[in-house]
Amino acid sequence: MSKTFGVPWPDFNDGLTYNDVVSASDSELTLIDYYSSKHKNSAPLQGWLQRINKGQITVDGTVVTEPKTILRAGSKLVYHRLPWQEPDAPYLLEILYEDDDVIALNKPSGLQVLPGGLFQQRTVLTQLQWRANKQNSLPACQESHSVPVHRLGRGTSGILLCAKTKLAKTRLAAYFADGTSVVGGNRDADMKSRTMRKISKIYRALVNGILDKDEIVIEQPIGMVQYPGVAKGLYVASPSGKPALSKVSILERDVQGDHTIVQVEIQSGRPHQIRIHLSFIGHPLLGDPLYVPGGQPKCCDAEFTNESYALDGGYQRPVKPVPGDCGYHLHAHQLVLSHPTTNEESIERIIWC
Repeated sequence: MSKTFGVPWPDFNDGLTYNDVVSASDSELTLIDYYSSKHKNSAPLQGWLQRINKGQITVDGTVVTEPKTILRAGSKLVYHRLPWQEPDAPYLLEILYEDDDVIALNKPSGLQVLPGGLFQQRTVLTQLQWRANKQNSLPACQESHSVPVHRLGRGTSGILLCAKTKLAKTRLAAYFADGTSVVGGNRDADMKSRTMRKISKIYRALVNGILDKDEIVIEQPIGMVQYPGVAKGLYVASPSGKPALSKVSILERDVQGDHTIVQVEIQSGRPHQIRIHLSFIGHPLLGDPLYVPGGQPKCCDAEFTNESYALDGGYQRPVKPVPGDCGYHLHAHQLVLSHPTTNEESIERIIWC
């Protein structure tokens, strides 16, 4: 019988605080000039004015509501983001494997792994923290709570590996980094290195169209472009991007439905790699709201910026699809790894989901 854990989400989160210290080069700036220039990705000018007027910013511990207040070097600024209701998200997590060093979870689609954007509380990390708080005591070698050592997209379901000790966290992070670092050279060398890797991830996906070949190796680099609603940029197929390698095998062809079920083993771990690679070869994931054939977004008007703001002063949610939107069919199906702390390197853990 499977074991699950999870606590239902409260209606509102606890809000957030963001801390800054005014540098010498920023002294003499006004409060509004500081925030509207340093944190323009958080809110437009009018949004920051609203936050200041509502008393959400303190300077050296004192609430300041005058936007034209002159700042001094060394002053401590705190922006208090008010609590908000996060979008719906599942909260139950199934434990697939657990020992003293690692825990493998079955993450449901729709649950974000780490805090970001609108999801600051409704994440896997929060549930792991709450689980740890319920436990009476932890060994000195363990982290205060388990932490994910890799990411899965919010819409991706399946195996998520987490470390329970500092040593396991360090070694597992190195395993994932090593897999990505060897990509980009000779294909034979890349594929041969699969047998030497400490960790291997296998996914299953449902894609549009019928793939003719039974096996395909995709070596398309992945880079970034500017994209509205994604402050740091959007990952796309790009000849000037970083090397990425995916091995695709056909599991089932549904000719009548014009869909194919594929298995994908990734050696590198670029963000949204499987979605980008399969769309690059002309077979986007079924239901993917963002990526289309060619490994590009459905719409890419980088010049457009919506200056309107929401009730909390921040930007309105983008009208165009963003990477965190769900709807696609991708599942982390299998994980094969050498245990991070045992002295017997030949011992492998094979986790299925």
